[in-house]
Amino acid sequence: MLPLFRGLTPLQIAAIARRAERVSYHPGATIIEENGTADAAILTIAGTAARVSGPELTGRSEPVPPGSLLGEAAMLVETTYGSTVVARSAVRAVQISREALHEQMRADPDLAERLVENLTKRLTIFAEELRRIDALLGGAAGAADPAPRKLKAAS
Repeated sequence: MLPLFRGLTPLQIAAIARRAERVSYHPGATIIEENGTADAAILTIAGTAARVSGPELTGRSEPVPPGSLLGEAAMLVETTYGSTVVARSAVRAVQISREALHEQMRADPDLAERLVENLTKRLTIFAEELRRIDALLGGAAGAADPAPRKLKAAS
C-alpha cells in the first residue's frame, strides 16, 4: 500500500481507481518531464521505467519499479514535476488527476481527512530526518573546530 493511501477504505481506493485514467507508454516515451506542469500523479502498474533527470542524478539513471507513484504532489496541489521519467519497456499506468481527486475529496470529506493525516505524518517524519541530519552536520562542524568560541554578552 502506498503511504499516501494507507488507512483508506477499500471503497475509497476503488473510487480513486474508477476516476483514474488508464494510460500506456511505449518504450522511450516520456512519462513525466522535469519542470513540466503537473496536474496528475502517475501510478505505474507494469513495465520498466527510469528516472533520467532530476535532483541528484548526474550522468546516470535510476530505475522506477512498478508500483511507483510519480509526481504525487500533483494530484493535490499545483506544482511542476521534479524529474524526467522515461519508459524503458511498455509501461501500463493510471493517471490520478488533481481535478478528479479534489472532486472525490469534496464528495467524501473522510477521504480528505485521511489524506491530510497521511501527509502530515510523512512531513513530520521528513522534518525529523532533516533535524537529525542537521544535528549530525552541526556535530561534524563542531568537531572540526576544537575550540568553539563563546559569544560575550554586550554590556
